[in-house]
Parts: sequence; C-alpha cells; structure tokens
Amino acid sequence: MNTKHIYPKSIANEVKMALSYYPELKDVAIEFKFKKNIRKSTMQAQPTIGTVFLAKKKRKYVVLISKTFRISDNIYQTKDIPPMVLIGWFGHELGHIMDYHQRSGFNLIGFGLGYLFSERFMKKAERDADTFAVMHGMEDYILATKNFILNEAGFLEKYKNRIKRFYLSPEEIMMIVQEREDNPKLFKENEN
Repeated sequence: MNTKHIYPKSIANEVKMALSYYPELKDVAIEFKFKKNIRKSTMQAQPTIGTVFLAKKKRKYVVLISKTFRISDNIYQTKDIPPMVLIGWFGHELGHIMDYHQRSGFNLIGFGLGYLFSERFMKKAERDADTFAVMHGMEDYILATKNFILNEAGFLEKYKNRIKRFYLSPEEIMMIVQEREDNPKLFKENEN
C-alpha cells in the first residue's frame, strides 16, 4: 500500500484504479475523503491550505467526495454509484491535481481566485482536468461518467447543462484520443 495515498475502504478499488493511470502521482500525498456536502459539485480536488507554498514534493492534496447526491427527488450514496463512473470521477479530479502540481504557490492562489470568479476560467480548468485524464488513457471511464450524468442517472437538466457547458463533450474526448494515438511521442513527453 502507498502511504502517500489515503482513502476510505469503501472506495479503495476505484481510487487505486484511477491512481494507476497517473504514475507521476505515486509520491504525491493525496487524501480522498467523504464530506457531508460540497456546494454545486460531487467531488472537489484542492491542495491543503497549509501546503500551498511548500515545495511541490511536500505539497498535499485532498479530494473531497460528497457523501450523497440528489437525483430528482432521491438521495444516493456516492460510494454506491457504478465503479466505472466513480473511477472516471476520480480520474478527472486527479487531472486537477496534475494541473495543480505544476503550479507555484502564488499561481495556485491566482488559479483558485480565477476559478471562483470567472466562468471562462472555470470552464478551462474543468476541460484541462478532463484532458489530463484522457491523455492518461482514462477515456472509457470519463465517457462512462459523462454518459451516467447526461443519460442514465436522471439528474436535473440544470446539472446536465452545467456539465455540457464546462466539461469536454464525448466528441471532444474522442478527438483527444485520436490525437494521442496519432502522436504517441507527444503523449510520452507529456507524461514526464
């Protein structure tokens, strides 16, 4: 077991599978933990406040996972959603951590402010996280997550429209996959 990665037993298999696509994060401290409620989201990755200005090797990150989510009038446990979907969600959040880990402390503060106050900035950040996941070979999981949200789960149209507005579409995902396959050398350079 990797002591840098902490997660609840109930989601251990899904977390480990998502992490297996990101070998660069094996020595990065990441804790996955349930939270009662996360505003406007099911999951949220962020650096821990006290480590933002530390050297990148010493930084710690947390992936907050909403314990429950609402679909129409029903409440569901996040840990009970299909494994492929959960792995896709974790893969997306790990994409955020890949992005954060490249940034300086001051840049992270600017990033956080941009994310809070600019829809355009938020859209770029979410699309970048999806792109990281797809470039790491997680397209089947990301597509499963999108399909679950947009077509299977019965989420409210407001939530579906938010997903469509801020995240990559299935067509864009397949374009990235094609680019990755056409340029494997570029993909290998981006892994390092």
